[in-house]
Amino acid sequence: MAVVASAPGKVLMTGGYLILERPNAGIVLSTNARFYAIVKPLYEEIKPEFWLWAWSDVKLTSPQMSRETTYKWSLKHLMLQCVSSSDSRNPFVEYALQYAIAAAHATFDQNKKDELQKLLLRGLDITILGCNEFYSYRNQIEARGLPLTPESLASLPPFTSIAFNAEESGEKNCKPEVAKTGLGSSAAMTTAVVAALLHYFGVVNLPSMANGHVQGNEGAEALDVVHIIAQTAHCIAQGKVGSGFDVSSAVYGSHRYIRFSPEVLSSAQGAVQGMLIEEVIGDVLKTNWDHERTNFSLPPLMTLLLGEPGTGGSSTPSMVGAVKMWQKADPQNSLETWKKLSEANSALEFHFNNLSKLAENNFDAYRNAINGCSKLTSEKWTEGATEPNQTEVIKSLLGARNAMLEIRSNMRKMGEAAAIPIEPESQTKLLDTTMNMEGVLLAGVPGAGGFDAVFAVTLGDVSSNVIQVWSSLNVLALLVREDPRGVRLEDNDPRATQVTAGISSIRIE
Repeated sequence: MAVVASAPGKVLMTGGYLILERPNAGIVLSTNARFYAIVKPLYEEIKPEFWLWAWSDVKLTSPQMSRETTYKWSLKHLMLQCVSSSDSRNPFVEYALQYAIAAAHATFDQNKKDELQKLLLRGLDITILGCNEFYSYRNQIEARGLPLTPESLASLPPFTSIAFNAEESGEKNCKPEVAKTGLGSSAAMTTAVVAALLHYFGVVNLPSMANGHVQGNEGAEALDVVHIIAQTAHCIAQGKVGSGFDVSSAVYGSHRYIRFSPEVLSSAQGAVQGMLIEEVIGDVLKTNWDHERTNFSLPPLMTLLLGEPGTGGSSTPSMVGAVKMWQKADPQNSLETWKKLSEANSALEFHFNNLSKLAENNFDAYRNAINGCSKLTSEKWTEGATEPNQTEVIKSLLGARNAMLEIRSNMRKMGEAAAIPIEPESQTKLLDTTMNMEGVLLAGVPGAGGFDAVFAVTLGDVSSNVIQVWSSLNVLALLVREDPRGVRLEDNDPRATQVTAGISSIRIE
């Protein structure tokens, strides 16, 4: 009776900072790094005394962090009460649980509410697991004396434990030794938990792993409900209403995104003023969510690479705050920079979409052009064209490349004006080196920028060359690739799948 759902991490390729304000768009790519939530009953049956109690039991387990948190759920008041140490609390999961149950109450008739009550009386056993790609294991790899390569990352066991640093004052406020890689772990985790719970309660019917993409109105409506509850839980847990692109990609996969108006969450933010939680969530579900989403994924024969330079972390909230201060202090120049950035973002999107169309219309010419360019640096790409169809492909490749150079230029200007390292000098050198390699279409800093990560899009089969050069420059290439699929129902506990995959890959001689 266990339900397993997963949701992907993301890479924001364009739209950093601009995506915070409507009607600016951003291109967000979902990845093969997934967060899993496993939901099952805590008890096999309802014991007679359970009916007398107004509370049911909830257990949240995070094996990677060696944490187990227990709660009591008030069946009467729809409230969650933690009975474990407060250090192990997870606000994202707590709000996901409260809002998923409230969504069931807001949409069910009395018969379904009675069935829900019986389900909750058996307790809830929730397990959360994040792929290794969400976390930085660079220090562990270096400590083992292993090279900075994806192969070293792949040698780590799946769902590797995350050790914690104990502070001198004792065990309180201990921080994880493992940093994050910026793939949006909290958004993916929240989405996976919401999706698993809503499916478990019977509020939605999730698309399964076997079905791949969502088909029909019912599947689309199910994802919309998951999206609304996950966005609400994520925003309230964070204490602020962000752009929501990370949750959107966790639900829907890769796409072009324009944020929702923050006002759609006004009832949830005002929930403390005495409204019942099922009324609050009922209102949120009925509200007109005005975000815009257009299908997008990388054109064929292109590979997304993500690298970790290991030069220190960046704080996105403080960088966003600095940009907002600059906008207020210098409205004219900031508006001009944003306009140029928006135009460059649109140009990149146009060229990517055009490349996808060219591939669809004449795949042989497209493939030949991509393969030819993969062996050359960009200034020689036009030399490889042997027919008009290939020339069209190369023209769009160069257009995409130039658009990314324009994006990078304006992101640097914004960083200098706001006195923050959006594309710091060390990243500029690395990105220039990467873009000057054979078969590299473009490279940049994802999202808000900073020191955390770099990405590249390569043509054909040249990604291994980029990985090798990155390794020589002390940059660890992650095992992250684009996977355009969003949230889904899994067939099994991922730990069992990983063991099976490991056994099947062993060669017996």
